[in-house]
Amino acid sequence: MFPIRDHNPSGRRPYVTHLLIVLNVVIFITYCLGPGSDMMIVRFFMTWGLVPARIAYGDGYWTVLTSMFLHDGWMHLLGNMLFLYIFGDNMEDRMGHVPFLLFYLCTGFAAALAQFVTDPTSMVPMVGASGAIAGILGGYLLLYPKARVDVIFIFIIFFKVFPIPAWITLGVWFALQLFSGATTHIDDGGIAYWAHVGGFVAGLALTLPTFLRLGGPRFWHVTNGTPPNPKAVYPFELTRVPRVVRHKGPWT
Repeated sequence: MFPIRDHNPSGRRPYVTHLLIVLNVVIFITYCLGPGSDMMIVRFFMTWGLVPARIAYGDGYWTVLTSMFLHDGWMHLLGNMLFLYIFGDNMEDRMGHVPFLLFYLCTGFAAALAQFVTDPTSMVPMVGASGAIAGILGGYLLLYPKARVDVIFIFIIFFKVFPIPAWITLGVWFALQLFSGATTHIDDGGIAYWAHVGGFVAGLALTLPTFLRLGGPRFWHVTNGTPPNPKAVYPFELTRVPRVVRHKGPWT
């Protein structure tokens, strides 16, 4: 299951969100499709990705920033950019362009710190925008807990889209990160779950000033937890396939 869109149109063009998506894609293409071997990419990640043991030794502090723009494969990149595209525009709309960019970077730093604290001797390079995007999810949950999010469920050979409130979609996602972080190690699954948790919590905390500026709990009462704007309308409809009725009786 994963979200494919939300029913929450933004009031301004999300320049920063689009810029972040472009930067991540361009950087990924530069090192992924360039004339380099797998071993060269590994060395590239060890240099520009965040290696906790290296930070603990007092080296590579800049990788806290550079690691946020690296991804380990197309699916890793596309998944992160999908979440950023769905939820980032609304956070940028409420915060403003420059404050949103600072928010994004700060939640990314918090995510890196959380992963470092939980395993400071790890030699596994951490790459990806997941921690910063987790911060966006935390902030979105605070501002729009009842916003409708279309989630696609894939059941082996067929799929179905369900509109689900954001507090369920994002709450379940956060619970899974907590559970996975407590039961697996990054060396086992290759996913920095504690970075997700740290980014999410930081996003909640850093969104509080915006939430209070909007009125705090009164903002929830006025909007009932939903976006304070008209719902997005998606006119797309599935093709109607004629139903074949099974008739009882002898063959003719």
